[in-house]
Amino acid sequence: MEYHNPVLLKETVDGLNIKPDGVYVDVTFGGGGHSREIISRLGDNGRLIAFDQDVDALQNAIDDNRFLLINENFRNIKRFLRFHGIKKVDGILADLGVSSHQFDVAERGFSTRFDAELDMRMNQKGDISAYHVVNEYDEHDLKRVFLEYGELKNGGAMANVIVSARKDKQIKDSEHLKQVLAKFLPAHKSNKILAQIYQAIRIEVNQEMEVLKEFLEQSLELLEVGGRMSVISYHSLEDRLVKRFFRNGMFEGEPERDFFGNYEVPFKIIEKLIVPDAAEIASNNRARSAKLRVAEKK
Repeated sequence: MEYHNPVLLKETVDGLNIKPDGVYVDVTFGGGGHSREIISRLGDNGRLIAFDQDVDALQNAIDDNRFLLINENFRNIKRFLRFHGIKKVDGILADLGVSSHQFDVAERGFSTRFDAELDMRMNQKGDISAYHVVNEYDEHDLKRVFLEYGELKNGGAMANVIVSARKDKQIKDSEHLKQVLAKFLPAHKSNKILAQIYQAIRIEVNQEMEVLKEFLEQSLELLEVGGRMSVISYHSLEDRLVKRFFRNGMFEGEPERDFFGNYEVPFKIIEKLIVPDAAEIASNNRARSAKLRVAEKK
């Protein structure tokens, strides 16, 4: 099964400061590119546990007795590591968003390039698909999805048009959805707006913001003191959550200060922000919006 090159491969794994006998977790296994790089730096007693909720990724499992691949959503990282007898780890890597493979398989419905049924489930056994969001959400909830997750100024009007259109005929595929929203898609920026619409629906389908919050909070508990996190995000909503959590150990507000005006934060920022260079972007289109942040638990 073909997967494209991992983004920011060296920088992300370097950020983990791999110890040969350490225990590491790659929560977004995909094609296994980052995992293979981690394993190459481990000694005989090191371990790598990987997560991926997409059954397609299982075909890329690494044949190595130091490696374990768990077919689950990484929002359950703590529970499944405990199940396998692991209470603390030395590093955690996350490459968020949709894999190149998922974008390239037309029938998964992630890409605006193809006419496909509305799906967008990262876990193909998931209950809610893009079809469900587009055809069954009420206008208020659709508006919320478009405004919050797509950052679309016309989100309310888009929701209204969808609700009106589906009274006549359910919206089953991407081509029909584009037709319904045609008046919001001027030729000179239709691709950008469509990408925002797809992003909004996909985030809702996969509960990506809630999953990311749960994952970050559990990761803080799981990391040893001195353990590292490397997280790659692809849009501002994800990056904002990661940045705030690394900076304050919380997603909103500021930590409480003590009598002297100081406050304790759980992480030391190792790298504020790393982005791919021009050469990587030229060779790997997915890298163009990637942002890597690295932090170490105090």
